[in-house]
Amino acid sequence: MDLQSELLKSIWYAFTSLDVEQSGKVSKSQLKVLSHNLYTALNIPHDPVALEEHFKDNNNGPVSNQGYMPYLNKYILAKATEGTFNKETFDELCWTLTSKKNCKPSIQQGLCSQKDCFKLFCLFNLLSEDRYPLVIIQPELEYLLKKISSAMTLEWDGTLLEELLSQNVDLQDGMSVWEFLEHLSAGQLLHVESKEAFSLAVDDVFMEMYHNNIKKGYLLKKGHVRRNWQERWFVLKPSSLAYFVSEDLKEKKGEVLLEENCVVENLPDKEGRRCLFCVKTPIRTYEMSASNLKQRVDWVTAMQTALRLRAEGKSSLHQELKLSRRKQRETLQRSQSNEPVAVEASQHSTPEQEAETERLEQHIESIIQKGPFWIKSCCQYHVTGHDIIQTPAKDHCKKQREVEAKHKEEEKQEREKQQAIQRDLERQLEEAKEAKERMTATLTEMEKEVQQQKKRIRELELTQVKLEEALNTQIHARLEEDRVRQDLERQLAEEQKKVADLLLLQSQLETPAVRSQEEPPPDDDTSTATCPINQQPEESSQHNTEEVHIHELTFTAAPPNIQQLEESGQHNAERELMSQSTSTQMLKPWKIQLNRLMKPIAPGDKAEHLLVKPTCPRRGQALTSTEFIAKVQTGVGQEKGNGYSPSPPQEEEE
Repeated sequence: MDLQSELLKSIWYAFTSLDVEQSGKVSKSQLKVLSHNLYTALNIPHDPVALEEHFKDNNNGPVSNQGYMPYLNKYILAKATEGTFNKETFDELCWTLTSKKNCKPSIQQGLCSQKDCFKLFCLFNLLSEDRYPLVIIQPELEYLLKKISSAMTLEWDGTLLEELLSQNVDLQDGMSVWEFLEHLSAGQLLHVESKEAFSLAVDDVFMEMYHNNIKKGYLLKKGHVRRNWQERWFVLKPSSLAYFVSEDLKEKKGEVLLEENCVVENLPDKEGRRCLFCVKTPIRTYEMSASNLKQRVDWVTAMQTALRLRAEGKSSLHQELKLSRRKQRETLQRSQSNEPVAVEASQHSTPEQEAETERLEQHIESIIQKGPFWIKSCCQYHVTGHDIIQTPAKDHCKKQREVEAKHKEEEKQEREKQQAIQRDLERQLEEAKEAKERMTATLTEMEKEVQQQKKRIRELELTQVKLEEALNTQIHARLEEDRVRQDLERQLAEEQKKVADLLLLQSQLETPAVRSQEEPPPDDDTSTATCPINQQPEESSQHNTEEVHIHELTFTAAPPNIQQLEESGQHNAERELMSQSTSTQMLKPWKIQLNRLMKPIAPGDKAEHLLVKPTCPRRGQALTSTEFIAKVQTGVGQEKGNGYSPSPPQEEEE
């Protein structure tokens, strides 16, 4: 079907939408508006002079359809050139004009949306018969429904269509576009699981049949400059092979123009790539890689089909398929129409033979009634005459039987051919079903694998988060432990320094005491001799107090949470201090006893230097030896009892 016939179908819908009274006539003003819109949609320069000349006022009234067709063919359709306008925009204009009047609200409330109705309108015009009013016959309708079901990955069920045609006998001769949309939207032609899947399927079929997309899919393409492999979305048409970044078709990366001298060839595996093929053009060679061998065969076959259509000057694969289906239907109808003719001929010849047989029987009976002579004399004649008369009838029957046998043989051969074709189609259908099942199983396995991988990724991400949290906690604990250790080391250093200072102070305090104890007391002064003895208890008590203070500082300064090493060091220091204090306490009484033993005994003539209590009966006089010994023993006993030696009283003046 040429471009003008395709455009005329859409224009017919726009014209009939303007014919409100359905009389085949439209007003001049409406036709002028329609013409201007067609000029704009087809990108044709406006010709206002010819428009006004054709629609000038006359006495004939509104211009009819027959009167508008010459202007439409001469000034609009004849000037339309393929490739200079957007056909989808043109069809959308005609759809907008006709849908306002004919498209029922119940259609859009059902399965089909507004966009789906427009796409189905375009597909209906593509497959409709070339007669007006436009209708689609049952084989083409089945073809369209099968394409939509296949796009939804569903098996088409023809029972719904058969039930609809059996209930509506008027639809058997053809179905209009509005009836088609109404029944399809009501779910009387297809089993649809979801509205979204149906819309996607209609869009795929629309892109394939209306926009002549022979094949589309992802392929790996080798770059021309960088020579690297990139994944691209390819769309094959009869005239070109375009490739995009992704299937949304937003960013086009390039296009391969398919010309008559282009060649498609398979390539051997190289560079770690498999299933390679190339498209050679006069300008450059495009190398591509398919995902598997089946995809490579499909792509190479599709490209060869596109090159064949290009060489034959055809712009649409589905138009060619439509014409081939139409020729097959016409051939089948002719073969079916020839069979009744042969049957009728055989039926017409049978009564003639019966009439001739009856006439001969009557002639034989009349001869028998004339007597034996006539029987005897005419017997030979009768036989001869009967043979002569019966010869044309026998020849005719023989020819008829030959014709019938020939027809039967042809019918048998045709039936065998049809059965072979049917078996071949059934085999192909079975192979397609098996391939579909394998593909479905593969997709199911891939989906399961994807779900498992996603689950594994989520688990790994969760484990990573937990490990990061544990690592951060460990880092903070380690930092806190280092800080506590540094504090403890600092406190231990301070305590050790304090202990060292205390030990140094103790040694400094003990050194003068030892020296004073080691030096002998003077012989002539009893008061000075008794002084170290009296100071020893005070020094020992003071030293004990300092040691106790050291122990208290050591125990109170240590923090509760310290390490085992620090505790052992502190216990060792405490043990040394305890041992030193114990040895010092044990040494002091011995030193005191030694000092007492080393103290010389004063002679009797120097007894006046001894301290005399005020109650002494002989004040100012020397004591006797007995009195002196008793006084000394009393003083020693007091020192042993309380460890205290009173300060010597001052000597009285004589």
